[in-house]
Amino acid sequence: MIEFNTSRFGKLTVEEDRVINFPGGLIGLPALKRYVLIDYKDTEIKWLQSVDDPEVAFIVVEPFVLDRNYQLTLSDSVVEQLQLKDPKDLAILIILRVEDGKVIANFQGPLVINSSNKTGAQIIVETASIVTYNNIETVQKG
Repeated sequence: MIEFNTSRFGKLTVEEDRVINFPGGLIGLPALKRYVLIDYKDTEIKWLQSVDDPEVAFIVVEPFVLDRNYQLTLSDSVVEQLQLKDPKDLAILIILRVEDGKVIANFQGPLVINSSNKTGAQIIVETASIVTYNNIETVQKG
């Protein structure tokens, strides 16, 4: 078990096998490598909370919640980095943020996670377009 403080959830104690390691960190946060997923009430939304910095947490959701036709192709280097052997072990999350009263989903920088070994990476999808769904603005692969 590991114990750490958070600014949103207070002190958390989680089993070490729940920690997701992002060896390269996330974009803009290369030093923060360990995160845990926390369910948000009874919804499909989750929090990705940094273990290393109590102030850093992201609202995340599976992309299929917003776009059931979402598709993502991983490069061989990302598959190798994640040590992904079974496609069923791949989890994809999109970071949500609130800006000017709108919820913006970043489809251009998805998080990809091997749920088997808890290794993750944030990748960049080069082509993107912005689409708005009922006041939810999303950045999608074009």
